[in-house]
Formats: sequence, C-alpha cells, structure tokens
Amino acid sequence: MRLSVRVFGRAAQMLEYYSHFNPSPLSMHQFIEFGKKSSERASFLFLRKELPVRLANIMAEIHLLPETLLAMPSVKHVQSWYIRSFQEVLDFDTLDPDRPGVLPKFCEALATIRNRHTDVVQTMAQGVVELKESHIVDTQTENSIQYFLDRFYMSRISIRMLINQHSLLFGKELNGNRRHIGSIDPSCNVLSVLKDAFENARFLCEQYYLGSPDVVVTEHNAVNPGRAIEVVYVPSHLYHILFELFKNAMRAVVEFHDPKSSAPYSPINVVIVKGKHDLTIKMSDLGGGFPLDNLELLFRYMYSTAPQPPMPESDGAPLAGYGYGLPLSRLYAKYFQGDLKISSYEGYGTDAVVYLKAVESEANEMLPVFNKASSRHYVRALQASDWSNSLTPSKPLGQVRAL
Repeated sequence: MRLSVRVFGRAAQMLEYYSHFNPSPLSMHQFIEFGKKSSERASFLFLRKELPVRLANIMAEIHLLPETLLAMPSVKHVQSWYIRSFQEVLDFDTLDPDRPGVLPKFCEALATIRNRHTDVVQTMAQGVVELKESHIVDTQTENSIQYFLDRFYMSRISIRMLINQHSLLFGKELNGNRRHIGSIDPSCNVLSVLKDAFENARFLCEQYYLGSPDVVVTEHNAVNPGRAIEVVYVPSHLYHILFELFKNAMRAVVEFHDPKSSAPYSPINVVIVKGKHDLTIKMSDLGGGFPLDNLELLFRYMYSTAPQPPMPESDGAPLAGYGYGLPLSRLYAKYFQGDLKISSYEGYGTDAVVYLKAVESEANEMLPVFNKASSRHYVRALQASDWSNSLTPSKPLGQVRAL
C-alpha cells in the first residue's frame, strides 16, 4: 500500500487486513434498538472491529489519489491523524472488556480520536487549495478528487456517528436530553430544528448585510393530519443541512434586492411535508437564481462563489469560501438514504429540496466500500464526448460539409 505518510510494522499489516472487509451499515432503527438495549460491553466489541474497517477502507483509497495532492502538507497532516487513530483503536483489539478500566479507557480514546479529527474537513480543503495554488489541475485529477472527497467525508460522517453514539450512551458526556438515544432524537421536531437554523443564519446575515429576509413556513402532515411533523433523526445533521441552505438563500435574496428600493426583502418560503416514506423540506427564495450551467458546479469541492477564507485557527471557523457547504449538506442528507436537490430559475429564484426517510427501518447508512470498482475511478482515462458541446465554437457555415 503506497501512502505518502509511511506506516510500519503491525499497523501496516492490520491496515491491509481490515481494508479487505466491507463496512457494516446500520439502519436508524438498529441504532435506536441498540441504544435502548445494548450494553457498553456489546458496543465496545462491535466498535473495536467496525471502526478499523471503516478507517482502513478510506485510508486504502487515499493512496490512489494523484501524487501531487498526496504531497501537499495539509493532506499529509490528515493522513497522519488517520494512521494515529487507527493505531489507537487497534490497542483495544485483544483487551478483555471485563477487565477493570478497559471500557472507560476506550471511551477516552474515542473522545481523543473525535477531537483530533475535528478539523479534518478544513484541513483537507486546505490541501486542495495548496494543490490549486501550486499545480495546474486537469479534468481527470479534479474528477478523482471529487469522487474521493465525497467518499472520504461520508466515511468521516459515519465514523463520527459511531463514536458519538458510544460516547453519549456510555461516556462521561451523557446526553442531557432523556428523550435522545445518543445523538438521535426519536421524535425530532422538524419545525423546531428549522427555526434554530433560521435564527442563527439570520444573525450572521444581519451582521454582514445589516438586514435579512423573513421566513414563511407551511407544514403538511399526510400521515397524521394536524399534528406536528416529527421524524427519527439526528438533529445536528438536519440543522447542518438547513443552516447551510438558509445562509445561501439569505445571501442570494439580499444581494439580488434592489438597493434603491424601500421594499422589504422577499421572504424565504419553506414547505415541510411528511408522507408514508419520505419527509420533504422545500426551501424557495426569490434571490435571482443562477444559470443552468452553474448547477453542477454547486456540488463541486473545487468551486465556490464566496471569497476563500483563511485557514481556521479554531474549531468554530466557518467553511464558507471553500465551496464545501452544499456538497457536505448533500452528504448529510444522503447518509441515511435521503438527498438534496437544487433547482434554479435564472432571474427569479432557487428551490432547494431536502429528502429524508420518514421510516427509520428504511434509513440505512450509505457507506463507501473500497474495492476494485472504486479503484477504477482513479485510473479510468477520460472518454471522448459523443455529444456536441454548445460551448464549443461552431465552424462557419461554409466549412460544414453537407451529409
């Protein structure tokens, strides 16, 4: 295994060993049942095998990235964090969970790993910036990076989910909300999370623009008419998605607004619908939209419409400017089999639609698996297009032969 950060001895052998196993995806229902009934011992036995598998799978994929990206200082930092965390989990693979002190030490190790990886997203983003500043990035390299980062960040979401569940259920940082099962709220009130996301996004918007649009929310519960819409979900994940969408919508509305007009900003309209299988949240703004050509770029990690921020010096630094807000929000939605779709009407506004599973047994983790199929994405040569490209200059009419 070729890694720009070398791994030696037993750690290298175990990395190779665990990379041949597939992760075991869990459903939201399994997380709930496990949290209600399982012991700390059972969780320990599961995690000391599952965490190395998830870590090894994504670490095996890192080495397929272009050499130019692997050589970036920030990327080397990220690799070193993953190697160290992998080694720390391995320290427990032969320990007896019934021996005094083993389970508390495992909780402490998980907290250390989670804290170490707090800035992984920003640091990897900085690595991509370093690459762009020092090399010409061709299309194939960019596609490889896009493919990898989707999988890398999804893997990170899943690993943090496992660590948080164990820590909140059995560690010192027990969740103060008795209704929650770890980080999961079995009765997550969607409107309540949405209001929190809106208020915090509005605070940022008013700080920057000295004003902000209002929000108008409509609920439709097709399953239990007249009742508040609730779902079994991770509130922090839902908040992350909605906060990002509100920030984008507010920025679009304020910047599209005629500065000479005394009229108030157009409101952001949100519709929340719960059906038998899906919970759908549609956020609509009148912020002018954007051209169709830009739609695919919104989810590209190497594209952003905001100024690039400085490298964060604290855990609370915003991601705006790296272009990671929407791509990461879509991953959070997809993690439990949902999705995030964007539709634009240039000159008018934008619709963002979040889909979540309304039934917890259908909300299964979506996890990257390292295998030959995934490897081919990094070495596949670009295919010649078999469609005409409207962006390519046309030949003068006289140079076109009649068929």
